[in-house]
Parts: sequence; structure tokens; C-alpha cells
Amino acid sequence: MSQQKYHLRILSEPEEFSAVEALQRLVWPGNETEVVPAHLLIAAVKHGGLCIGAFITTDKESEQIVGFVFGLPGIYHTPDGPRLMHYSHMLGVHPDHRSEGLGFLLKRAQWQMVRKQGVDRITWTYDPLLSRNAHLNIAKLGAVCNTYHIDYYGVLRDGLNVGMPTDRFEVDWWVHSQRVNRRLSRQARQQLDLAHYLAAGAEIINPSGLRADGLPYPRPIRFPFDIQDSSLKAEDYPGLLLVEIPSDYLQIKVLDPNLALEWRLHSRQIFPVLFQHGYFVTDFIYLRGNPARSLYVLSHGDHTL
Repeated sequence: MSQQKYHLRILSEPEEFSAVEALQRLVWPGNETEVVPAHLLIAAVKHGGLCIGAFITTDKESEQIVGFVFGLPGIYHTPDGPRLMHYSHMLGVHPDHRSEGLGFLLKRAQWQMVRKQGVDRITWTYDPLLSRNAHLNIAKLGAVCNTYHIDYYGVLRDGLNVGMPTDRFEVDWWVHSQRVNRRLSRQARQQLDLAHYLAAGAEIINPSGLRADGLPYPRPIRFPFDIQDSSLKAEDYPGLLLVEIPSDYLQIKVLDPNLALEWRLHSRQIFPVLFQHGYFVTDFIYLRGNPARSLYVLSHGDHTL
């Protein structure tokens, strides 16, 4: 479907929020308790929150909601005191309309509206092992990350999260930064691939193995510096590192939950350590092929440019 067939608008009417509530049940099936109810969406939006819906026109000339993004005001702390930010809580796309660029369109509309509010930072969380989300959030939108939460939500009971610790990246989207403006401009930026980063000296610190059934498994981590050495200086750290994740973590969760848990615990051993040593996630690489590969790019000290 052409992106031009979607029309986006800010939601304000009760029936629109009821439609968002219903759409959540399709996006995150399996448990009613995880659905954000319409009355809470209404309350948040009427007090500074933002909910944008994406619609298509059906054959009967009526509207159908096929995506939404929802966020609300928050604060973050600086040495000069608290500052206003926007917390983007949910982005959902109808299962029949995924891989059509709709998530990007919704986030771009959110970016435009939050900038008009005079806010400089949007944050949200996502599962760092979901390659599709990483590609959107990091590579396409230009968000960065140096925060890893262990079991952020506790137990979730929807079909996508049930039975697995809810570890999350918390990303920062600096809405006025050159990084974000370049990625959201109408001119496509040159996408750097694995060869570019390897040529620049980047090292994969956890190259995965491949089982006989074709599923990737995590291998031991090779940190290129002594993680116990508290005397390290900036020049002691490699400028770029690469961290591999599964290209289809959801498939692994279905086929081998124990392997999925192994990947979760593996990521806990990597990202918090790198973040503590001054690294930021700044890019994401997806390599098509058989097997496909997915890798995060981490830069030392680089975060908002």
C-alpha cells in the first residue's frame, strides 16, 4: 500500500480512543489487562498528552484506524533542575499494515508536534532484542541509547511478552539534533553497512553461532578492554563496537523459549557494562541473507550529534 493512502490526525473524540483501545488488542493480543483503556487515553490527552492516529478509507468509504502513537508529558533532571520531556508510551500498527513504513510516519508526526510544544527530548522504551524495532528507532529515527532496564515492566501477560523478563532499552530522541533532523529529512541519508564499520575498525564483540536448526545462539563476549579497570581514560576505549542480536527474536521465543532466555541474559551481560563505560547505541545494521544478521553500533562518547 502506498504511504499516501494513510491520513494522520491528532485524536480528540471518545470514539477515536475506543478505536485505539480495540486496535491494541490486535497489536498485543492475549491479555485484556495490558490494554490502556480509552478513558485513560482521554485523560492523558486532555492534560498535555498526544495521541495520533493513522487511518485508511475502506471500500465502504468509511474510516478504519490502522496505527497510532501515544505519549504524555514527563520530566527529566539536569544539573539546572527538572526539564520537560515527552514520554512516548505506545506505538502500534495493525498486523495487516506492518512493513509499510507506517511506524516511521507516526513517529515523524509525533516529532513535528512535540517540537511545536517547545520540548527538546522524547523518550520511550523497547525490547533491545527486537530487530525490527531497533531498525526503526535507531537507524531510521536517529534515537540513541545508554540506558538498559532489567525487567522494566515486571510480568507482562500479552502474547508478545508472556513468560520472558521485560528488559528494555530506554532511548532518547533529541528532536532538535542534527542526527534526528538528517534522518527525518526528505533526502534519504546514506545507510552505513557492516563493511563500512569494519573498515573503520569496529569489532563485533559477540559474534553469534548458528545451530543445526538454523537458530543463532550467543557466544562468549570479548570486551576489548578490561571492564574491571577503573583507571581507563577516553583514549583507552575503541571508538566503535558492534553487538550482535538475533534477527528474529520472536521466532526464537516460539521455537525455543530456553534459547530466547539465553539471549536475554546474554544482552544483560553486554549493554549495561558498555553503557557504564561511556558507550551509546548510535546506529543499527540489518544484513539480509540466509542467515540474516542484526548488529547494534555503539560509539564512545557520541550521543546527540
